[in-house]
Amino acid sequence: MQNANANGSLKLVAIGGGTGLSTMLAGLKHFVGARSEEIWIDSLSAIVTVSDDGGSSGRLRDELQMLPPGDIRNCMIALSEDSTLLARLFRYRFRGSGDLGGHSFGNLFLAALTDVTGDFVEAVRLSSEVLASKGHIFPATINDVRLVAELEDGREVHGETQITAAHSRIRRLRLVPEECLPLPEALAAIRAADVITIGPGSLYTSIIPNLIVSSVAEAIGDAGATKIFIANLMTQPGETDGYGFREHLATVRHYAPQIHFDYTVINDRAISTDQAKTYAADGAVQVLMEKTTDANACDAGIEVVCADLLDDGEMVRHNSERLARVVIACAADDRAKKLAQTDMLTVN
Repeated sequence: MQNANANGSLKLVAIGGGTGLSTMLAGLKHFVGARSEEIWIDSLSAIVTVSDDGGSSGRLRDELQMLPPGDIRNCMIALSEDSTLLARLFRYRFRGSGDLGGHSFGNLFLAALTDVTGDFVEAVRLSSEVLASKGHIFPATINDVRLVAELEDGREVHGETQITAAHSRIRRLRLVPEECLPLPEALAAIRAADVITIGPGSLYTSIIPNLIVSSVAEAIGDAGATKIFIANLMTQPGETDGYGFREHLATVRHYAPQIHFDYTVINDRAISTDQAKTYAADGAVQVLMEKTTDANACDAGIEVVCADLLDDGEMVRHNSERLARVVIACAADDRAKKLAQTDMLTVN
């Protein structure tokens, strides 16, 4: 890789949001500083969407005029030691129907620290230090952005929650304000990265919002990093109904044509019959690689990596360890290819 050190260390940037990003970070953190591995992560950064307007995050956003902390809190927990008391506290959600009911302790901690420091980004940094997180976490933008979707049925809906609830195909997604800016530190991490991953996560509410922040897609496209797209396991009811792998990748290409992926990673193990029935009741189906219909989706040199990435349990989730190992394997493979190309040029 262009920026990879000879000793096998990597600078990795993961972009996304929701459960998908935090699940992957939970696996990648075990490679941070793991010099016993052939390739390890020297610097791990996450760029996280901040367009959530539901639940505890939405309430804090409206009441305190702060960025939604939920996805960022989940990423901090994922990068911390799972067994620590602080990590358990950050996961804790208050019960009951009073003012505290439904709020996460981690969200409230971030809200209080933001008020004390006067800076959400500084609050995230300090909270990560408190949790001894094995990485850097950057909000996609510090602007107060809202998602707006123009639907195929002609409606225009505002806010992540309403977009998901609309149950109509999305014709166009945009941020308001459209000229929102990324953190300079996030752009610097992208430019210095050896590996950039995009996904998994809700396509229109976790992945695309990061890519339409001003300058982000351009920075990713210009970076010399190995770029990896990680496909979702299931469709998202109200967002990607009827989408297969091809439609997911094509949508990312539509909003971020500057990005050329070197690899795309997709699960190839079928979910159980019981899981399929449970998810079908909510309108979700599994996303699998269809060799005949998806053949043209991965042209132009994109290598498709299929693997068993399912976790055990009733919920359909990525296995964080398996997913992380596949990402690291892609990085190792690309590095070997580029080193071989360099050796050939040297010989010639």
